[in-house]
Amino acid sequence: MPVSISGTNGVTFPDNSLQAAAASPYVLKNRIINGGFDIAQRGTSFVSGSNNDDTYNLDRWYVLSDGNDAVDITQTTTVPTGAKYSIGLDVETVNKKFGIAQIIENVNCYDAIGGNVTLSFQAKVSATTKLDNVKCAVIAWSGTADTVTSDIISAWGAEGTNPTLIANATYENTPANLNVTTSFATYSVTANVDTASTANIIVFIWSDVTDTTLGDFLYITNAQLEIGTTATPFERRLYGQELANCQRYYWKVASGASSTNDIAQGVMLNTTVFVVYLQHPVYMRTGPSLVQTTGTNYYCFERSVDQDFFDSFTISQPTARLSIIYNNTQVSGTTGISGTCYSNNASASLALSAEL
Repeated sequence: MPVSISGTNGVTFPDNSLQAAAASPYVLKNRIINGGFDIAQRGTSFVSGSNNDDTYNLDRWYVLSDGNDAVDITQTTTVPTGAKYSIGLDVETVNKKFGIAQIIENVNCYDAIGGNVTLSFQAKVSATTKLDNVKCAVIAWSGTADTVTSDIISAWGAEGTNPTLIANATYENTPANLNVTTSFATYSVTANVDTASTANIIVFIWSDVTDTTLGDFLYITNAQLEIGTTATPFERRLYGQELANCQRYYWKVASGASSTNDIAQGVMLNTTVFVVYLQHPVYMRTGPSLVQTTGTNYYCFERSVDQDFFDSFTISQPTARLSIIYNNTQVSGTTGISGTCYSNNASASLALSAEL
């Protein structure tokens, strides 16, 4: 029997039941990437040393805080019905404001500039005794497109006073207390992105409290930014599609200590220069930079007849599609000999970053 398509809402069957339409990987209703916090290439826990102000954590998100180590950050399973993960912000330095932000690339938001957008998300706090003023904002960046100063806060200000933004960053809504409780609920704001010369949109969710208690948590999940004045149900993309979206900005190539944790095939370019050609899983936003941990014998180049251990790589000629990394100080061998390169220490980590 025939069925009918009901606009963007789903499919109506002969018994008049309505089945929700699956999200198409080719449609980007939600301009936020990793709004469900499912992707965690950098890790699932960020504590002192990795949770500093203006530092990326769960994919595409970075923390903003009044000083370093204000909050520990985790990918948590404290979630509302239907969600798998949330981001948990755990107060580590009391009496400091803190939050998370995401910069949206121009190609993913240019059609939203000049009109209305709606930011929505689900959130809760562990207690409202102190953590009782959570706000959110849609922020316009009117500087050079995709050359955004990620630390958008000039001054955090007193409790209840919205932080002062840097030049070229403008609130497109008037942030107000959302009255977040100890139960998950959906919160939304609508903004008209009408600042002249806007090139990028930034979403910012934060605690505006300067009197906090150690160990208090703010949980956030299902974050969405869409065109229009109505918050619609969260668009959950297939995991592989969301991972690919994240890898446009950051790709964890390898980590840990295992001969099965391959980086890629390598070759001796000459007797002292060993190169690895990294073909990115997706086109990255721009030629990436190398992000690595280095140390004695952190990496290995293994051939059928030999092994060379070395400490680090140098990147050369990175493009959106391909990067070349090499070592020319600790590896030697016969020109043209190829083999497998892998990470060789529990602390070894190799990634490429093209973050905004």
